[in-house]
Amino acid sequence: MINYRKLTKEDLDTFIDMRIKQLREEGAKEDIDIVPALKDYYNRHLSDKTFVSWLAMDGDKIVGTSGMSFVEKPPYFSCPTGRIGLLSSMFTDPSYRRMGIAKELLSRVVEEAKNYGCGSVQITASDMGVLLYTDFGFEKNGNFMQYKFK
Repeated sequence: MINYRKLTKEDLDTFIDMRIKQLREEGAKEDIDIVPALKDYYNRHLSDKTFVSWLAMDGDKIVGTSGMSFVEKPPYFSCPTGRIGLLSSMFTDPSYRRMGIAKELLSRVVEEAKNYGCGSVQITASDMGVLLYTDFGFEKNGNFMQYKFK
């Protein structure tokens, strides 16, 4: 039976391992050791409550992860609070997929964003995740652009 609970700092080593598996699965190029940066990020943002994660547990084993970062920009008409949830770290162990775990995790972190006062939730979805997010009610926003520093 799968149970759900929030991420704690004691879970970070396993959580980071799963985040790296997710990035590899999505085809990320590994050209640096990202573990120290991830540890720093999660420690800081768990402490100030601008990051929250729900975990799917099979006994003591983490089998699914989710994450929601809370950011704030100047308010605008479709988001008068200026608060936005950035969804990340959606990953389910391959042997636990197609059991509704990702949908349950997504539901829980989206609720966290709602409770935080976010006007919207955004994600850059992997090809595998698009169906999950579309079924949940996410819509493509063709205006999203990104500038990368070289």
